[in-house]
Amino acid sequence: MTPADLQQPVLLSLLGAGFATAFLHAALPTHWLPFVLVGRGQRWTLPQVLGAVTAAGLAHIVTTAVVGSLIVAAGLVMDQWISGLLPWASAGLLFLFGAFYLGRAVLRAPIMAGGPSLALSEPTVSHAAAFWGLVVLMALSPGEVLLPIYLSQATEGPLVLAALTLVFAAGTVLGMALFTVLARAGWSVLRLERWARYEGAVLGLALILIGLLVVLRQH
Repeated sequence: MTPADLQQPVLLSLLGAGFATAFLHAALPTHWLPFVLVGRGQRWTLPQVLGAVTAAGLAHIVTTAVVGSLIVAAGLVMDQWISGLLPWASAGLLFLFGAFYLGRAVLRAPIMAGGPSLALSEPTVSHAAAFWGLVVLMALSPGEVLLPIYLSQATEGPLVLAALTLVFAAGTVLGMALFTVLARAGWSVLRLERWARYEGAVLGLALILIGLLVVLRQH
């Protein structure tokens, strides 16, 4: 078996792990709860809410990709001075992010209080203002946990980075849409917020796994 035969399964594993990480990151209440609250306040239909979710999720990933590209460019310049350091540095960042999220999930106390009220109210802003407010909200908060994954693949070329961006977009939009739909369908906001606590542990383990895959590729 040639090295090329080994690289493709590892790359597919990285893309799959990237999709799972983006999906789990989208399960945080900050990625879906504003759409539930604003959608109910504006009395939007489900297609209107999902339209806002899709636009905001894509804006979130565009910002993440721009920041990730800047990090990749800086990393490649550094790698010219310190050959071979970049993959190990990115693996180290993934381990640190994973340990942070895992440790925070273990140490954080359970959420016992109820979630915010979802009572219907009359719309207080125009639909366009509410829509673009949600889009800007997500655009101004790039996915920090996805950035080390960009760095880990900096030397693999633009096609791999583009593939990562696509799987990040798919995982983010799908995750945001799923949890928004579940909340609108009548699931308890309290229950979803409790589940989000365990999302941190799973996300931390996923980042550590991606770090291990990056190390594996070096061998």
